[in-house]
Amino acid sequence: MEASSILLYLFLFFIVIVVFSSFVTVKQGTIVVITVFGKYRRILTPGLNFKIPLIENIYSKISIQNRSVELEFQAVTFDQANVYFKAMLLYSVLNQEEETIKNVAFKFVDERNLMQALIRTVEGSIRAFVATKRQSEVLILRRDIVEHVKEQLDNILEGWGYHLQDLQLNDITFDDVIMKSMSQVVASNNLKAAAENEGQALLITKTKAAEAEGNAIKISAEAERQAAQLRGQGIALFREEVAKGMTVAAKEMQEANMDTSVILFTMWTESIKHFSENSKGNVIFLDGSSDAMQRTMKEMMALNHLHTEGVKK
Repeated sequence: MEASSILLYLFLFFIVIVVFSSFVTVKQGTIVVITVFGKYRRILTPGLNFKIPLIENIYSKISIQNRSVELEFQAVTFDQANVYFKAMLLYSVLNQEEETIKNVAFKFVDERNLMQALIRTVEGSIRAFVATKRQSEVLILRRDIVEHVKEQLDNILEGWGYHLQDLQLNDITFDDVIMKSMSQVVASNNLKAAAENEGQALLITKTKAAEAEGNAIKISAEAERQAAQLRGQGIALFREEVAKGMTVAAKEMQEANMDTSVILFTMWTESIKHFSENSKGNVIFLDGSSDAMQRTMKEMMALNHLHTEGVKK
């Protein structure tokens, strides 16, 4: 009796284990592949699922979430320069369709082989592209490299059941000698640009200064011309007024029966007075003898006589 009870308990325990093992919980973002005696049977989606105990087995659990991997590799440009890349590869399962999941589950032996094929394919695509470009072009072709890799890998990865979400080239470097020469080129270009800017600024400054000086000279010359013209007009008016005054004075002297030489004598003495008052320290030598005065008077009377004759004619 006791033996039969033990067998019953064991049987019930076995039934409980079988019943509980027939229920499978699949986490969100995961797909479970079910096989029957090693052959693909179906897939289980996230949530609570039922499988046939002891018949259906879980072959693999496939994550449909995005996955990333970092790459470091070297490429050679068309002009034989070594380029070192550091990249981040973002990929995921293409979709949740059954055929896609079958490709993901059975195309590769394990995850390590998938990653090896994926990394080598990306590296080969980038190396083939870089090999057609020169070293000076690589740095500005970052976007073109990414687009080239996506275009080359889309069909290949779809056959594997994956999709390349993004490829980020985080770092592109060259050998130390090339990096140093590139820095020197940048520095020399900056110095050249600074020198050109400084030269342009100096040219503008010199040009503006020359223009200002030229305008100042023009203004000064115009002012001097106007001043000279005014001085000439003043002298002409002065002489005209002097001539008029002498004519009137001579006429009055003649009407009064007086010698007109008195006018000349007065002008002579006034001139001497003017010289002495406005000489400002200059020395003027005059012959003050009576003979010199008589000689000067005769010369002035002769000039006055010539002027009077010219007026009469």
